[in-house]
Amino acid sequence: NSQMRLAGAAARTAAAAVAACGLLAPLAGAFYLPGIAPHDYKAGETVELQVNSLTPTLNADNKLESVLSLGYYDERFHFCRPEGGPKAVHESLGSILFGDRIYSSAFDLHMLRNNKCQALCQQTIPGKDAGFINDKIMKGYNYNWLIDGLPAATIKVDDRTQQQFYSVGFGLGSSLAGQLVPHFHNHYDITVQYHTVDSVHHRVVGVIVAPTSRNTALPKAGAVTCDAAEPMALHEDKDNTVVFTYSVKWEASEKSWATRWDDYLHAVDPRIHWFSLINSMVIVVFLTAMLGLILMRTLRKDIARYNSDDAEDLQEDFGWKLVHGDVFRAPLHFELLAVILGSGYQLFWMVLTTLVVALLGFLSPSSRGSLVTAMLVLFIMFGFSAGFNSAHMYHSFGGVSLRRIIIMAVLFVPGVCWVVLMAVNLCLIAAHSSAAAPLGTLLGVMALWFLISIPLTITGAYFGFRRKTVDAPVRVNQIPRQIPDQPWYLRPVPSALMGGILTFGAIFIELYFIMNSIWFHKVYYVFGFLFMVFLILVVTTAEVTVLLTYFHLCAEDYKWHWRSVYTAGA
Repeated sequence: NSQMRLAGAAARTAAAAVAACGLLAPLAGAFYLPGIAPHDYKAGETVELQVNSLTPTLNADNKLESVLSLGYYDERFHFCRPEGGPKAVHESLGSILFGDRIYSSAFDLHMLRNNKCQALCQQTIPGKDAGFINDKIMKGYNYNWLIDGLPAATIKVDDRTQQQFYSVGFGLGSSLAGQLVPHFHNHYDITVQYHTVDSVHHRVVGVIVAPTSRNTALPKAGAVTCDAAEPMALHEDKDNTVVFTYSVKWEASEKSWATRWDDYLHAVDPRIHWFSLINSMVIVVFLTAMLGLILMRTLRKDIARYNSDDAEDLQEDFGWKLVHGDVFRAPLHFELLAVILGSGYQLFWMVLTTLVVALLGFLSPSSRGSLVTAMLVLFIMFGFSAGFNSAHMYHSFGGVSLRRIIIMAVLFVPGVCWVVLMAVNLCLIAAHSSAAAPLGTLLGVMALWFLISIPLTITGAYFGFRRKTVDAPVRVNQIPRQIPDQPWYLRPVPSALMGGILTFGAIFIELYFIMNSIWFHKVYYVFGFLFMVFLILVVTTAEVTVLLTYFHLCAEDYKWHWRSVYTAGA
């Protein structure tokens, strides 16, 4: 009977499991990562064109003359507005902090419906605003549009490989070198590439815009024509009448929705990344060889000599052996040092986790601001690590006030970041830039800080303070030893420069691409190279710190704690 009851229970459990799988199967088939689920359009269905802030890039003289983004609906541009006014699009926290301001537009696009010439509106631009627009054209400002999450791009050709690629954004106007009055782009030839899923549904897989400058006149009767040959030049001494027009062309493509970002993610020259990686590895091998030479020869010889029974050898001790009674002495302002070390742990785990998540493909470029959002959320979540390591290091240095280290860990690094954010935001507001974060976003960041980060930091500090301290292997002398005069290359500035040059040399090429993507609003995607360079940076920093710390101890300078921090961070 018991066996029959067990068999019946097993059968009922199996049936329940099969039923649960049947219920979850449709959900599993429809699972997509947030922000990257495909949208299927039917013929004639409205396809929304969204507009983002205008951003600066290289001008005609190949110079970057501005870093401030400007709102698309800034009154000085006089762009056409949709009926009822533009509506803001919901954005992620990272997208807002990075300067995205996405709104609806007056463009009317329908799937598979071509339009050779369509008027948006007619605007009168005063001479003062014409000067403002001309200045932005000369500084190389770009339009930034979005259709189905894809940025509008222009087709460019790689000078080295002659391969075509999509360059995100297109010019506000055109200005040749030496041209006095630039031409304002007021006509847009929009080509939307689509992929047919079945006989009914279609997906957007590419957006190309070719802007032109046309001095079009709006007729009193009849349809507008977009064949004006004269360019549109804005004169700063009078009012200018501008007619905004556009055309739409739908182009079938064999490109699938899953690979639609491939044309945007164009590597200028992949060999540069390999050169960066090899350069970093050469530096690591060089430092490892130096460190191994010291540890295997000099240090081993010194230790063997120090442990020998020869009294004469003991009397001739010099260098790092003479400071063994002071090397574990707590440094000045050790509370601040403990907080910086704890925040370093927090930053390290945040960067490492973000890179792993990016390598796994969870940070899609179609989800705007996902990278910044992930970094901010992970930095807040790893507040536990900051509190734990700060309190443990503080207690190991001899600190006794848990409340003091909690207050410093909670306020120092996050407070400095908050002050810098507010100062930059005030400067952006004063410059009338759209990149200034709105009040609601700032309150949201502050809520994350106070409601999540601070409790996690306090919890981590509590457990870190209760953890067993790191005990010194030797007794610390009561009277500090006098430090002799140091060689010039071991003084603070030269030693920091030596350490900084080696670590910077390991990452500067990849750092160039990161900064280039930030300032020129490009998509950075080579996280594999970045992850390897990050690991090399960690190893290089550790080896440089150990090497220079050993040199300082050999020079009888036992105040190595702060030196190791700013040498590695230089």
